[in-house]
Amino acid sequence: MRDSPLFDAHLADIRAAFGLLTRLPIGDTAPRGAPAAWAYPLVGLAIGLIAGIAGLVAQWFGLPAALAALIALSAQIILTGAMHEDGLADTVDGLWGGWTRARRLEIMKDSQIGTYGTLALMLSVAARWAALWWLLEQGGMGALAALIAAGALSRTVMPVLMRALPNARSAGLSQGVGRPDWRIAWAAAGIAGVIAILCTGWSGVGAMICALLAAITIGWVARRKIGGQTGDILGAAQQITEIAVLLSIIA
Repeated sequence: MRDSPLFDAHLADIRAAFGLLTRLPIGDTAPRGAPAAWAYPLVGLAIGLIAGIAGLVAQWFGLPAALAALIALSAQIILTGAMHEDGLADTVDGLWGGWTRARRLEIMKDSQIGTYGTLALMLSVAARWAALWWLLEQGGMGALAALIAAGALSRTVMPVLMRALPNARSAGLSQGVGRPDWRIAWAAAGIAGVIAILCTGWSGVGAMICALLAAITIGWVARRKIGGQTGDILGAAQQITEIAVLLSIIA
């Protein structure tokens, strides 16, 4: 089986997904583009697992839940190089800082951060920190399961939006990766759904509904304001969906 072309292709997809979405030292990877998008939930699983273990270890050493949550959140940011946080800041700056489509895209491409982006980052970090704090206080394993489910589901909205929306730019990260077909997007959704239910039980169904609602909302706003999706839009979608999933599990 390990010598089969299909296995090699799937392994290449997983490595490419990790190479794109994380800073983990996995070595050189061949660019696979959109066909590798089915593996994005597996990246989310790994990030949630590592971050959750970091939080549990912090608790085991006697740190309070608030600090353990901060360590878990920091682990997530370090693993991804803050790429999704950067996308959220650029998205909010652009969508609400410009009056025309062209101006919004120009602002989103600017490396500087504005007031809208700063506030969005503050609220995103605060929401995730508070959610993880509460979850760790209720029990470390529950927090670990929630992080894994949120990591997988929040990275599923990325291929879904990549398929559902056209590229808003003729160049950029998202355009370079390409648009997966619906088969790839549904495969990602199915993998994430299984992960969520295995980790959180029937709470995973509510989490999936919240992830879907978040994706629909973000997609509608992006289509209305810039005519499609960009890498920044996908990063913002990941952040907002992760928050929605964590809050749904708490609720």
